[in-house]
Amino acid sequence: MQALKKFWNDHPVLSNWLVLAIGFVVILFFSARHVGFTLSQWTALIVTTILLAGLCAWILDWE
Repeated sequence: MQALKKFWNDHPVLSNWLVLAIGFVVILFFSARHVGFTLSQWTALIVTTILLAGLCAWILDWE
């Protein structure tokens, strides 16, 4: 647990990116699970979602 706290304090933007990416991908999965995407479409959506989470984390760091 201490390692997790140290990582959170040492790398706040990366930590935010990780948390946002996990949340975004979970929301994506539950929102689009019955759409019928192919594996390549899921992959593209997940990669794009992770990049979007990174952009959001970067924007949040602008304060």
